Amino acid sequence: MKRLSVEELAKKVLNKEATVLLDVRSTEDFQDWKVESDHFQYVNQPFSSWNGNVDQIASDLPSKDQEIVVICARGNSSQKAAKALVEAGYENVYSVEGGMRAWSEHLEPVKIGNLKDGGELYQFVRLGKGCLSYVVMKDQEAIIIDPVRMTDKFIEFTNEKGVTIKHVIDSHLHADHISGGHELAKKTNATYWLPPDDADEVVLSYEPLKNQSEIKIGDSPVTIQAVYSPGHTKGSTSLLVDEQYLLSGDILFIESIGRPDLAGKADAWVNDLRITLYEKYSDFSDDLIVLPAHYSSNHEMNEDGAVAEKLGVLYEKNKGLQVNDAEEFRRMVTENLQPQPNDHERIRQVNMGKESPDQEERREMEIGPNRCAV
Repeated sequence: MKRLSVEELAKKVLNKEATVLLDVRSTEDFQDWKVESDHFQYVNQPFSSWNGNVDQIASDLPSKDQEIVVICARGNSSQKAAKALVEAGYENVYSVEGGMRAWSEHLEPVKIGNLKDGGELYQFVRLGKGCLSYVVMKDQEAIIIDPVRMTDKFIEFTNEKGVTIKHVIDSHLHADHISGGHELAKKTNATYWLPPDDADEVVLSYEPLKNQSEIKIGDSPVTIQAVYSPGHTKGSTSLLVDEQYLLSGDILFIESIGRPDLAGKADAWVNDLRITLYEKYSDFSDDLIVLPAHYSSNHEMNEDGAVAEKLGVLYEKNKGLQVNDAEEFRRMVTENLQPQPNDHERIRQVNMGKESPDQEERREMEIGPNRCAV
């Protein structure tokens, strides 16, 4: 039996490698959330149902010389399953270290592009949960946007690049994952920004990210401009970066649009969502590159692993941008809502600073896919 790190598993996904993924979690857990790839052949056989007796699942497995990657929730059952497969004569078996919990926490940095007068923009892809964070760098300074709770990853990355984190921004009060924004700002002595309309109950210190606020970094500065964009939340705010990129938060995705109900306000906020998408965003240049805060499937990824598309293309292809009638739009949004994210209300409380669960609890609260889209 060989071990496979989540970094190595990520390369298989991004490089579109074919493999057999044997998921030994319960069928319910597997159907709710799994490692996504169009190039994987999936076999779901809960370990408790065969308990190491390979003969019971042999008909679902490939030939004994083919690669099999085994995954479970935390990496324990997959080791037992992989060992049983090896003992049964399978030659190329890997157990994923840390299981789905480790997969959920892996971040893959992807370079989006260069800034006009020097500097770079990176997207951090959380493959196991569909979260997207951003690092804007210019002249040894950096801004981090919508960071997830694995804050050390951003610190390590910026240290390697030789830049200092000066500002940290949350585009809105997140409900599907625990933000690393305030913690990262505290660790790096940076300024933490949050839209004030999302901060009525927030007990953390922050600078108000208001409409038309401008945040600059670098000697010959790059400008990040805030654009008030309500609809997903009351305070949702988009960010225009270097007049090239539109960081849309959870308002607009590549294949869908943001849901307005995670604070229980679907009917109240659906018109704000329509105005943002059909009026505010339509005034922007079609050439802006849209960079959302989440994605729902690997189909939204480009060949280089980035989740990005021109605004003009989205107005042509995104179904959420094709409904001009206000009442029809309201029905489309409110009648097509996915189940709400696991522990979403408690996650909101953590992001307000009202709860401080330990790291293990934080991991458990985030288990499962993101469900920020209509």
